[in-house]
Amino acid sequence: MSTRNHEITTRQNVLNPDGSLREPGYSKRPIQIYSRDQIKASKFRIKEWDYYLITSNEYGLALTMADLGYGGMLSASLLDFRIPWEHTETALVPFPMGRFNLPASSTEGHSTFSNKRVTMEFFNNKGSRDILCTFKNFLDGKTLSCEIHLDEPEMDSMVISIPWKEDKKAFYYNRKINCMRADGQVKFDGKVYKFDPCTDFGCLDWGRGVWTYKNRWLWATGSGLATDGVPFGFNLGYGFGDNSAATENIVYYDGVGHKLDDVEFIIPPESYMLPWKFTSSDGRFEGDFYPIIDRQAKIDLLKVVVSDQHQVFGRMTGRAILDDGRTVEFKDFLCSCEDIYNQY
Repeated sequence: MSTRNHEITTRQNVLNPDGSLREPGYSKRPIQIYSRDQIKASKFRIKEWDYYLITSNEYGLALTMADLGYGGMLSASLLDFRIPWEHTETALVPFPMGRFNLPASSTEGHSTFSNKRVTMEFFNNKGSRDILCTFKNFLDGKTLSCEIHLDEPEMDSMVISIPWKEDKKAFYYNRKINCMRADGQVKFDGKVYKFDPCTDFGCLDWGRGVWTYKNRWLWATGSGLATDGVPFGFNLGYGFGDNSAATENIVYYDGVGHKLDDVEFIIPPESYMLPWKFTSSDGRFEGDFYPIIDRQAKIDLLKVVVSDQHQVFGRMTGRAILDDGRTVEFKDFLCSCEDIYNQY
C-alpha cells in the first residue's frame, strides 16, 4: 500500500464553518483547535472522552470519563496479570449532553466528576498529570481508590483528525500520549498496587468528535521499555472513518515518534485468547501478541444501542524500525489490544 502520512503543520480550527473537518491528517503536537460550539451535528451524536491506562508488568488500572450525548459513563478497571484477574465497574449518567464540561484541549484544563458513588478527577498540570479516583462499591461493597502522578515532558504524541465519507458532519479529533512515567498507587480490598516511575507508564486516549451510528475499531497501545532499557511505546489502530489522509500508527523511542503506514491486526477467528500477529505494510513493525486477559463486555438494548467489546491485555514480542533505519526490539512487552463494535 502507498504511504498515507499527511502531516498537519498549520494551527487552525478542527472544523470548517459548516461543521465539516477542515484538514484530515495527523500531527505529533496538538496544534488544531477544537470547539464543541462549532459542531453542526445533533448533540446526541457528539462523543467526548478521557481514558487513562496505567500499567506495570504485573497489574494495571484503566479509568474512563465519557460524555456520549445520550449517556455518560465513569468506568474503572483493575487488572492483575499475575492471577490473571480483572474487574470493571461503570457508573452511568443519563443525558449529560455536554454537562461534563470536558476540556476542549488536551494540553490544559481539568476533567472532574463526582456523585454519591464515584469521584474522578484528571488534573492537567502542564508537564504532568494527576489522576484521583474514589469508586464506592467497586466490588463486594468495597471501595477502589487511587492517586497517580504521570510525568509528561516535551515529547511526541499522536494527534489524528479523521472524517467519515458517509457523513460530512462526522469527524474524530483524537490525541494519544504514550510513555508517561507513572508514580502512585491503587488501593482495593486491603491490597496496594504501587507504580514505579522507573519501570511503569501511563497512556492517555483523549477523544472528541461526532461519530456515525455504527463503527468498529481496532486499537493497540503499549508503553514501557525496549530490550535496551530505553522508553518505548506504540499506538496502532484502524477500522473507523476515512483514514486515507493518514494512519494513526506510530512508534515512540525515547520520546520521539516514528510514523508508520498501515498495520494489520491478525486476530484468530476461533478465540481472542489465541496469539495475534501484527504486521505493517511498510515492513517497519512486526509483533506476536500473547493474550493474558480478555476484558469483554456486551450490551444490546433492543438492537438500538449495541456494544461488543474485547479489550485484550497481554505481552508482545517483536521489532520496530525507526526513521533512521535503527531496529528496536521489544520482548514480553505488556500492552492492550482491542476490537470494539458500537452502535450508538
